Amino acid sequence: MPSDKAIFRPMLTLAAMVAFAANSVLCRLALTETDIGPAAFTATRLATGAIVLWIVLALRGRPRGAAGSRAGAIFLFCYAAAFSFAYVDLPTGTGALLLFGAVQLTMIVWGIRSGERLNRVQAGGLLAASGGLVWLLMPGISAPPVGTAMTMFGAGVAWGAYSLLGRGTGDPLAATGGNFLLALAPALALVVTAWPHPRWDGLGMVYAALSGGVASGLGYAVWYAALRGLSATRAATVQLSVPLIAAVGGVLFLSEPFTARLAVASVLILGGIALVAVTRGGVGKP
Repeated sequence: MPSDKAIFRPMLTLAAMVAFAANSVLCRLALTETDIGPAAFTATRLATGAIVLWIVLALRGRPRGAAGSRAGAIFLFCYAAAFSFAYVDLPTGTGALLLFGAVQLTMIVWGIRSGERLNRVQAGGLLAASGGLVWLLMPGISAPPVGTAMTMFGAGVAWGAYSLLGRGTGDPLAATGGNFLLALAPALALVVTAWPHPRWDGLGMVYAALSGGVASGLGYAVWYAALRGLSATRAATVQLSVPLIAAVGGVLFLSEPFTARLAVASVLILGGIALVAVTRGGVGKP
């Protein structure tokens, strides 16, 4: 008979995936339905994320755990800022797919450069995922703006680097809390230098606070709790659901179309990454 923890863990995993997908929906809602700017959204998200994470750490009895690192904070800030600016023009599902594909491809390429070898099935998966990204960006009526798409891809690369940097961290939740706190300085500098104005908005800040405090802060706490019972392969493959959940959220909350181009690209990118992850595994979640 399965234990209570075994029954509860799938619920934690699903909650974490929904929370991570909600980041894309909330950001897109804020930037299209309110007057908040991407710089203000980024700063609010990081600030509320830091507050919630440190409350969680305090309740856990370790409010002064690992303080994070400058490199981790820089990668976190680059991810969060690029994510916000890209979603000014990108549809929710397309942005999530680009982000997720870039995260996983970054870690796969890093593994290859570090000496890992792919078998034929994995190599085919990598080729399919790369082809899916090319297909998504090919000129056409439903193609996303190339510059904006590259910004989101850069956000994914930054998060992939952040995830690689955090491998082996003894207390990943405490390190994440520290990195959120350290990332506030460049986020505030971005607000100060934003041109023509960072554009604050009450409802937009509510969406940003939900993204930072709930979808990010609590989302990471739930994810790290779920990870204790997941193998590396299962942790990698379950993340394939995030772009699809985000796309459904875009359809439901923003009336965005689920185009044939996005559907084909999703099959190629997510299917290809799944083939690589079957024997390799992956880490990290935006």
